[in-house]
Amino acid sequence: MGLLKKKDSSKLKKSMERLSGRRTGGEVSSLRPHMVEKPPPCSIGCPSGNDVRGVLTLIAQREKLGLSLEDAMDRAWKLEVETNPFPAVMGRVCPHPCEDNCNRREKDGAVAINSVERVLGDWGIERKLELEKGSFAGRQGRIAIVGAGPSGLSCAYQLTRRGYQVTILEALDHPGGMLRYGIPSYRLPRAILDAEIRRIEDLGVEIRCGTSVGQDISLEDLRRDFDAVFVGIGAHSGKTMGIAGEDGHGVYTGTEFLRHVNSGRDVEVGQRVVVVGGGDTAVDAARVSLRLSSDVAGTSRRMGSDVTILYRRTRTEMPAIDREIEEALEEGIKIEFLAAPIRVIRDGDGRMKALEVQRMRLGEPDDSGRRRPVPIEGDVYQLEAETMITAVSQQPDWAQLGGLCQEGSWLETDPWGKTELEGVWSGGDVLRLGLATISIGQGRKAAEAIDAALRKTVPESSNGRRAIGIERIKLDYYPAAQRARRAILPADQRLERPGEEADLGITREAALLEVERCFSCGKCFGCENCWMYCQNSGFSKVEDPLSAGRYFDVNLSVCNGCEKCGDVCPCGYIDVR
Repeated sequence: MGLLKKKDSSKLKKSMERLSGRRTGGEVSSLRPHMVEKPPPCSIGCPSGNDVRGVLTLIAQREKLGLSLEDAMDRAWKLEVETNPFPAVMGRVCPHPCEDNCNRREKDGAVAINSVERVLGDWGIERKLELEKGSFAGRQGRIAIVGAGPSGLSCAYQLTRRGYQVTILEALDHPGGMLRYGIPSYRLPRAILDAEIRRIEDLGVEIRCGTSVGQDISLEDLRRDFDAVFVGIGAHSGKTMGIAGEDGHGVYTGTEFLRHVNSGRDVEVGQRVVVVGGGDTAVDAARVSLRLSSDVAGTSRRMGSDVTILYRRTRTEMPAIDREIEEALEEGIKIEFLAAPIRVIRDGDGRMKALEVQRMRLGEPDDSGRRRPVPIEGDVYQLEAETMITAVSQQPDWAQLGGLCQEGSWLETDPWGKTELEGVWSGGDVLRLGLATISIGQGRKAAEAIDAALRKTVPESSNGRRAIGIERIKLDYYPAAQRARRAILPADQRLERPGEEADLGITREAALLEVERCFSCGKCFGCENCWMYCQNSGFSKVEDPLSAGRYFDVNLSVCNGCEKCGDVCPCGYIDVR
């Protein structure tokens, strides 16, 4: 930030006056400053393991580091893809748990990390930046990856950059897994997904689509023919509800419905659609249903189209991304809370015409920690519908697992993704339903474990790291700055152009302002406070901070332990002990 602004300078002056009453320049203490980099909460909160602080500060501090904008953005992109090869994809679909941990929340809102990630990802695509193999010694070995979803692609990327020969076997026609077949194109344009998958292929990963493990080749064959196997088949099979009349025309599971639509198949939903569930799949299915009721030209909604979500709890317990729920409501989708279907009503030809719906109330919490829905005796009503989409849960295709786990359960692994079978690792939704960012992180960790196993070493663990807390941050030092807001197409335009991306993100200019909001928690950002306020000139500037990896050197021989440097360090980098 350079020299202090007048407002901040006056606050620090008062702080110095207070400190001078505690210890004068003539006194000597045994206390000494220690420049200690600490993990930031954003990175600790990122399941992919991204160096969030490093990415943001590379761009924010580019002038101090002697970098042009282009060089800073390129370097930031390369740092991002060290752990996440999908920055443009995840900048669109990740619900950004990193922001929930951001210390800036305590001042004026978390840094819009996900929005910056999207800008950076698009920058990489526009610049045609390529993934690079790491500075690893050449490895020998052939690895089979089962499933080309986010976990499998992540694992393949990390192993290929280490020098291994990797082959992905994918049952569906195109790679991407739930990123392609479970997320609508208005949320994730296929050109973006294809561009980031293509980079992984260009690195040397072979992807064989239309090859189903369990049918075309067995898991045992893979274990015999390859040095290691990673299973990342996801959970593409939607669960049914088991209610009367469910089998028959007009009923889909959420994953089945989205897969049909995202595969380009014609799906007729009729004028009245009911979606059951409260998660992201349910909201996506409802919004896609509404878009299917647009005319062929995609310019207007048919009169009378009606989409309703039934959720057996309340809005408070609804697990879907809040912004997606709000956009669904803006588009005219209705949500009936505390309601669940108990029977599908069909006409004489077997076609669905209505649902019998049970009203619910909330009882005591269940194993999930949410209050359990309890039927209200006698409170039943009918809801007209030609289509019901049940988005209540998902499960893996057990046949592909080749007996690796018992049907109806989840695959169990150790923290590095190792299964009970020798030479087999796993990650992604086959372990438990979760976010794509979790799958990416699990794929990376499994790759590190496979690499270590083949080299007969042990993977390095970063568990147990504690993030620097808000108590170490001098909030008053940082000027107030409003968080960047993503531009969203208005609801009428979203429905007029159903295939067009609805979330427009933030501009590159806004992203350059947003990175300046990062506190750089736990790491020096060259504010110069320690250098200015050290009475004994114990701090000296480093000529080339980019190469040195620091802004200042400290000469402890002239330190008298006054503690001023620690008191004026805004980001908690300097410990005095």
